Amino acid sequence: MKQQIEESLGFIRSTTDIIPKGLVILGTGLGQAIGELAQAVTISYSHIPNFPTPTAPTHSGELIIGRFGSYPLAVMQGRPHYYEGYSMAEVTYPLEVLRALGVDTLVITNAAGALNVDYQVGDIVLISDHINLMGENPLRGRTGTDDGIRFPVMSQAYDPDLTERFRAACLSRKLSPRSGVYAAVCGPSLETPAELRFLHSIGADLVGMSTVPEVTVGVWLNMRILGISVVSNKAVFEPRILKRDLVEEINHAAQKAGRDLARVFSRFFKGLEYEGK
Repeated sequence: MKQQIEESLGFIRSTTDIIPKGLVILGTGLGQAIGELAQAVTISYSHIPNFPTPTAPTHSGELIIGRFGSYPLAVMQGRPHYYEGYSMAEVTYPLEVLRALGVDTLVITNAAGALNVDYQVGDIVLISDHINLMGENPLRGRTGTDDGIRFPVMSQAYDPDLTERFRAACLSRKLSPRSGVYAAVCGPSLETPAELRFLHSIGADLVGMSTVPEVTVGVWLNMRILGISVVSNKAVFEPRILKRDLVEEINHAAQKAGRDLARVFSRFFKGLEYEGK
């Protein structure tokens, strides 16, 4: 693994002198939620040695490194998923590479189904906690002799300071973010009504097929983490016949919400510019 990471790092370093401090992982339908970066370099995942290439719709599979104002930032447009057949190590590999490159702050986004009946399609939700129902943990087999400890504490995976900064950025744009618990399932099949009722009963506000592996490894790597979901659809607790393609509906709703996210990110990253100065 360390040799593979060095190969990936060597290629990325050959394309830019910028050492990013922050990383944004853009989820389904959210590829345009970060605007243009200054001094930007765009690299296809397929060109980076050992990088997994996403196959999911709207996940373009490009790494962008540049500056948001003066803040050095990396943006992953799309991610590999466990349901695509990748192992947990492959899913989280890009994060390990970018942490080794210099990233210490992770902003991870996703499109999620709403289990909370008060949520509406298009809502921005700050992830306060998560439930791992993927049947696997990306740290399985780690001995504690690598880059992180063997038993990382997950009681505060999502950084309170980053969460409040993002909430303030939302309010400054006249948006009222929600807060909730994200449940991760392995997919790719969407949940049955019985499964949705179960998820709701155990305290989940949202359900999706990503995010938790990266957050788990991010905690292991001692990163600050902000988790953001956009509500792309409302969970249906009773059987029904769908009148149109639900995946298309999810992508469309996420793309629309991504425009609101872009407005918020412009304010949020402006605040991070001055950290450490």
